[in-house]
Amino acid sequence: MKILFFGRGAVGTQYAWAFEKAGHTVEFYVREGRKAHYGSHVNLELWDARRSKKERLVKEKWPIVTHEEIKEDHEYDLIFLSVNPEQVSSAVTYLAPRVGQATVLFFNNFWQDPQSAVHPIPLSQVVFGFPGGGGGFEGNNLYGGVYKTVQFGTFESKPSQRDLEVRQLFAETGFKIMVQKDPRSWFWNHFAFNVAMEVEVLKSGSFKNVVSSPEALIGIARNMKEMIPVLKAKGSKHDVMTRVVGSLPPRVVGFLLSVIFSPKSMPYALLAHNHFKVGYAVQEVISEARRHGIKAPRLFAVEHLITE
Repeated sequence: MKILFFGRGAVGTQYAWAFEKAGHTVEFYVREGRKAHYGSHVNLELWDARRSKKERLVKEKWPIVTHEEIKEDHEYDLIFLSVNPEQVSSAVTYLAPRVGQATVLFFNNFWQDPQSAVHPIPLSQVVFGFPGGGGGFEGNNLYGGVYKTVQFGTFESKPSQRDLEVRQLFAETGFKIMVQKDPRSWFWNHFAFNVAMEVEVLKSGSFKNVVSSPEALIGIARNMKEMIPVLKAKGSKHDVMTRVVGSLPPRVVGFLLSVIFSPKSMPYALLAHNHFKVGYAVQEVISEARRHGIKAPRLFAVEHLITE
């Protein structure tokens, strides 16, 4: 399969590496002027949970192919997007007239209705999924990792042929497929959890500071509890994660998170180098809360820290 990755983000780059190792052709589209900046390779240091524990840490200088335009007559079978929520609109605007016959995989989160957010790309060519992994760049060095499980979902009564082909691509690359029956609610619940963490990032200055602080981890639980009424007003069902956080005392949730994000754990490694700019998602939830007249004092208190 010939696959184009939209942007050279941390998540997309790791899956691109995995697909190339499985025998597929992968290339990257980057904005004009960025090709020289990114260079011809990426220095990888990542955890690959598909492997045995002794072989999970991968260190490799990986050559990549990048382009600064997507031609309308391209021959890509799949276009892979894993972008921040605030980047979806501009990505769709650029990509819509250049999709051709390719399948477009949106492998990221949404707070809007996902089907509306990808318009005018034909829904018949769109597949929705969500990664299991993360990380970040330090210069040209990528530190991160991928879990074995990836999420998929469809808004139709059954998956399309394109859905099945993309799932098969991941399965044949060694990933385990998990299908969400209500992907819209699943996206919204995970968007809210990300916001719960971003609120603490705004206060402490970095993801690394958050996952290293017991008080910040307790704060994540309190932030999430504050957003449960927002999710309900939005029409979202609560997933397992939201129900657990909502039912347990914040200090218990904070302790559980401290175990998950212990300094030598894979989750800690994935977040320690995460430097993407936070604030957009927090503002989206704040706006939703105000629209429904819901009080969210912990979120409102950090609004002044959000910058353009």
